[in-house]
Amino acid sequence: MAKRHPSFVCQECGAVYTRWKGKCEACGGWNTIAEEAGSASPMAGPVATRPSRAKGRIFPLEGLSGESKEAPRTPSGIAELDRVTGGGFVHGSIILLGGDPGIGKSTLLMQASAALALRGERVAYISGEEAVAQVRLRAERLGLGQAPVELASETNVEDIIATLSQGRPPALAIIDSIQTMWTETVESAPGTVTQVRGSAQALIRFAKTTGTAVILVGHVTKDGQIAGPRVVEHMVDAVVSFEGDSGHHFRILRAVKNRFGPTDEIGVFEMSDQGLREVTNPSELFLAGRDMATAGTAVFAGMEGTRPLLVEIQALVAPTSLGTPRRAVVGWDQSRLAMVLAVLEAHGGLKLGMHDVYLNVAGGLRITEPAADLAAAAALVSSLSGNPLPPDTVYFGELGLSGAIRPVAQAPARLKEAAKLGFSGAVAPAPRLEKGKPEKLPLATSSIGHITDLVAGIAARRRKAS
Repeated sequence: MAKRHPSFVCQECGAVYTRWKGKCEACGGWNTIAEEAGSASPMAGPVATRPSRAKGRIFPLEGLSGESKEAPRTPSGIAELDRVTGGGFVHGSIILLGGDPGIGKSTLLMQASAALALRGERVAYISGEEAVAQVRLRAERLGLGQAPVELASETNVEDIIATLSQGRPPALAIIDSIQTMWTETVESAPGTVTQVRGSAQALIRFAKTTGTAVILVGHVTKDGQIAGPRVVEHMVDAVVSFEGDSGHHFRILRAVKNRFGPTDEIGVFEMSDQGLREVTNPSELFLAGRDMATAGTAVFAGMEGTRPLLVEIQALVAPTSLGTPRRAVVGWDQSRLAMVLAVLEAHGGLKLGMHDVYLNVAGGLRITEPAADLAAAAALVSSLSGNPLPPDTVYFGELGLSGAIRPVAQAPARLKEAAKLGFSGAVAPAPRLEKGKPEKLPLATSSIGHITDLVAGIAARRRKAS
């Protein structure tokens, strides 16, 4: 029998060491390395007893018909979920879903599984955290108690695969959660890096051989990252995060990785007493209740994948009594705000060194694209001068270190969304000149090329008001 050697594995990143260390050299985490019993290698036996390696089959790239075909998908019946996944669940794919506790992961998956089961598909919901009666109670609260979803409360991966292999393969199998699963081939406690990796490998093999789409629910750490080794994210086909704030009633479904679809699409849901409701027009939700007569607010016309999205950016610039001014940001990049403030001081002529600056994206949405630079700068200048911006105007554009306003992609789509919601004007950089006739813009656009034009425009409005 092969000798088993203990190993020390980091519970954050999965790095393996031969002895214990206080700090992981791979991820920098302290006290994250735990001892785990090593298992004998499956190839440690005699050569004669090793399985033959000449069992693989080679298939041509063009397929049997010689034509490229799109991967078969199973629509979930929820339009926002299908948007994020790229049109539905690809047969044999593995999706890792992460999110904060209580954000609505189980509610979303219960609604998706019920929608599939009501269409005649076989769907299995395996819970390792709740009993079957508790899962059924949640389904009845959502009004889905009559859906023919197969429920089970089990944590052993071998038993789960054996049960799912009986009868026709399920179209969808949900594992809630992967941290509670354990496999008999690994000698370690459930939730450890080795168990999570071994359980995920067994479920991936089952999905690839049967064509069942499997969704693995993953816990998240304090910083919002999916708990467990990073190697699990490389093993799965898609990584989807379910974001939201407990103080707001909407949720954002965002694809971080997707081998069969886009990674820049988002799905917007609204939490209600009947579960999650799809939001077909998120711009109206994010702009609801905004104060149009207050200085320091600007409407940003952004893009999330192929969907234009309008959100309100709020800024507050106030004199400080501290030696070091405070810079606080919610929903935007901290370093991006520092760059915008430096450009406003160097090229805009504003003195912000003795002011506290607070920036917030209303509604809890997080913005990542640089096109929000112009809207953030407009909100900052408006708050410092005390002059409200036009309530029927949107802002978008990228700010360079020289103070120049650079054009951004998909400007016509942003303007069309603004015109649909009743906006009549836009402040944006000059569009790129392309061959052919220039496209007619749906609303009046004020083209600016430098940050001084923005500051002068806001100052001119103040003189008119006085």
